[in-house]
Amino acid sequence: MTAPFLSDFLAVGVDADEVPELAALSSARPLLDAFITLFRGTEAEVLMRLLVLREIGREADVPRWSPEALRARFTYLDPVKLETVLKRLRDNALLAIGEDGHYALSDIGRNAVAAIAMLLRFGQEEDAELGFLTAQLAGLQAVGGVTPESLGHLLSKLNDLTWHFEEAIASGSEFRILDARRRLSANGRWLERGTELLNALLADPEVDFDIARIAQRIGLAQSRLARVDAAFQRALNKIEAQRVTLGGSGISSSDVAAWLRQLDAAAIAELAADALALVPELPLLAGGHELLDRAESALGDERLRSGADAPLPPADAAPASLAPESEDLALLQHFTRRLETLPDAQPLHQIVGGGGFALASYRLSLLALLADGEDASPASGPIADFMRLPLDVRFGDTLVPVGEDEIAAINAGDVSPRAPRAPFPA
Repeated sequence: MTAPFLSDFLAVGVDADEVPELAALSSARPLLDAFITLFRGTEAEVLMRLLVLREIGREADVPRWSPEALRARFTYLDPVKLETVLKRLRDNALLAIGEDGHYALSDIGRNAVAAIAMLLRFGQEEDAELGFLTAQLAGLQAVGGVTPESLGHLLSKLNDLTWHFEEAIASGSEFRILDARRRLSANGRWLERGTELLNALLADPEVDFDIARIAQRIGLAQSRLARVDAAFQRALNKIEAQRVTLGGSGISSSDVAAWLRQLDAAAIAELAADALALVPELPLLAGGHELLDRAESALGDERLRSGADAPLPPADAAPASLAPESEDLALLQHFTRRLETLPDAQPLHQIVGGGGFALASYRLSLLALLADGEDASPASGPIADFMRLPLDVRFGDTLVPVGEDEIAAINAGDVSPRAPRAPFPA
């Protein structure tokens, strides 16, 4: 099979010179040929070319390699295969060879190695695409080469993150919301760095109009992301209000769901083995006539009349009414009095601890309600008094080891008295 020409991909009557979008790619043919050389072939061939090229580029003090030094450096490679890789890189201008027979990276080869090194560096971090785009934009700004296309890549990534976070909130899944919140926290430093870049970019009075327009849209997208964390907390507070606690154990439905998510399919099937009843498959002993007779009697008027004529049961004395049970709020009131005298900020494990896991879980759920603020409180009563406490509650994403009072670990966070508001001047 022959390789297709560029004209084979264009519509009939269209010439490549008539497509302006191809101009930038056509002008970068040497760089594109370098990447084609690196990534054409099988996976093993691509890995070997990248390995050899990166190792040659690592030597900064002595960037020239003799054939003997290369063979000594790559003793773990087959000598014939190594020569094949070196020839391929040399023939496609990724490696240069001097008159003395020593190898060195060409300018195109060094640029390719630097680009791959940056991609590998950010690829080691979780959700590093935003970091890579921001770092790329910072480099372009440093050399005065920011383009609308580079800004558009960053705007697209920010919009994609916004869509992902909104989908997590709309799902109502506690685990998806927590994962999305961790993802937002991991990207926090890149959002801050992007804001600094945009401020510096928009401060330039001679900035291009297209660049300024996209930069303003990026600023709006970052503002939406800055408000997402509050939306996460509201969604988690609603889930907390609907959480079910299993008896007096202190174990909630979220704890059970998190435990089940850690099991594999075989373990879950083993748990459900005794919980499902199998219906035995018995042979059908009735014929068509018997089934028809049974259907007629079931649907006939006689069955309806017999049901209508059934007398009501005799009257019975109604049981004596008992006083409705009142909810025991003694623990809530005691917790309220304790928090009213809180002198300064205290960590969560000191505030909720005491009395075992069940009581600690109850206090932690009360603090989650307190984080909602006064808008979610009733008009009066012990709960209203608790919700109006002038306290700030902050929850973190990491776990703090406790190891006492039936508590192994708890979310990082603290409870602190709210600073009094300054009076308005007369």
